[in-house]
Amino acid sequence: MNIGLIIVGDEILSGKRADKHMPRLIELLGARGLQLAWARYLGDDRGRITAALREAFAGGDLVFSCGGIGATPDDHTRQAAAAALGVPLELHPQARELILERMRDVAAEQGQPFEPERPDNVHRLNMGVFPQGARLIPNPYNKIPGFSVGDVHFVPGFPVMAWPMMEWVLDTLYAPLHGAARSVERSVIVYGAMEAALTPLMEAIEARFPGVKVFSLPSVDHPQHGRHIELGVKAATDPAAAYAELLAGLQQAGVRLGPEMVR
Repeated sequence: MNIGLIIVGDEILSGKRADKHMPRLIELLGARGLQLAWARYLGDDRGRITAALREAFAGGDLVFSCGGIGATPDDHTRQAAAAALGVPLELHPQARELILERMRDVAAEQGQPFEPERPDNVHRLNMGVFPQGARLIPNPYNKIPGFSVGDVHFVPGFPVMAWPMMEWVLDTLYAPLHGAARSVERSVIVYGAMEAALTPLMEAIEARFPGVKVFSLPSVDHPQHGRHIELGVKAATDPAAAYAELLAGLQQAGVRLGPEMVR
């Protein structure tokens, strides 16, 4: 199962906020032997979000969507999810209780009376209005939940909330997947060569060793190695034989080699 990430918010695309979700999700996945397959950034445009979510629901991937599930006018994700699914929005009864519990806690902390009928408190219940049939994702930070429909999981844009919620999803709902994308890499630093000249060797390695991927990471201004290519192979199991053949091909080509790495 591929894993994708959708990040919603004008503040990301305008540069007012820097995205922190993708690097963190990559870390969370890597710790579980999983890998991010794709990521998509969207502004606060309900039509565009709806189209992206319709594709996500139909695609069969495990998808996290971060942001836009609040109750202000620029939050469109809940409504877009319902539109993409063709189902109505409804106040989730358990979400309602959790939001009321949160409001009760805040009132107690502030020494104020709990007034659930107050207009602003009534409005806060909109944060529990989800597409019909949604399941809840617990929020350990402030109790206000996210939600899931199928394999698409919706969490807030705040990292302090989103990250433990994503961890909960991975560990509670997808534990059998852990380790599915774990791989071993072997690579070497290559000096003074062009990628085009090395491409036939790379293609030959992939053709000879099914399941092995060859990768090429060029750099022009590395502080230690200067202009170089990190050339390597990766596979679910140690690609030692493919790597040996790669080294032999590089040596035959007469290129200068630097340090070798295993990850």
